[in-house]
Amino acid sequence: MTDSSTPDPRGPESAGVSAVLAIVLATVGFFALSVFGLGAVSVATDADIIAVPGPGPLPGVIGMLAAVAGFALTLGAALRRQHPSFLATITIALVAGLAHLIGVWVAVLFGSGGVIIATAVAGDLVRGGASAVLLIAAAIAGWSGIALRRTRSARPRWPWERDDEE
Repeated sequence: MTDSSTPDPRGPESAGVSAVLAIVLATVGFFALSVFGLGAVSVATDADIIAVPGPGPLPGVIGMLAAVAGFALTLGAALRRQHPSFLATITIALVAGLAHLIGVWVAVLFGSGGVIIATAVAGDLVRGGASAVLLIAAAIAGWSGIALRRTRSARPRWPWERDDEE
């Protein structure tokens, strides 16, 4: 016998994945896709992502940390809504890409002391394809995070696990 107070005979609708879990999973996915994509661009072009001698790996690390932070904060803002829109992936991707460029630009500026060098490095990221990789990775991961939140799924249950009163 089913409970007449719930319209769905299978039980109440699941609340879906929590916003925090969706943000964590999507952010890890964004980082993984970004690292893979940047590595693929580096191998395909046979060049370093940041080809300016001197600053070392620190600008890349700071840029990626800025991109991850921008991605997570923007996705978190999008997931605050009751029914987040997939159009938010455009904003998420743009914020992550710009945060990466700004992070690298500031790190190179303080590392080398020159605005021209910092601007040249940022321009090389755009022309060399690294920024496009980050935009695509952020769009895919952002869409995934929103899909996790919008999908009202629950864990699979066996027939004998149901709370039906017989």
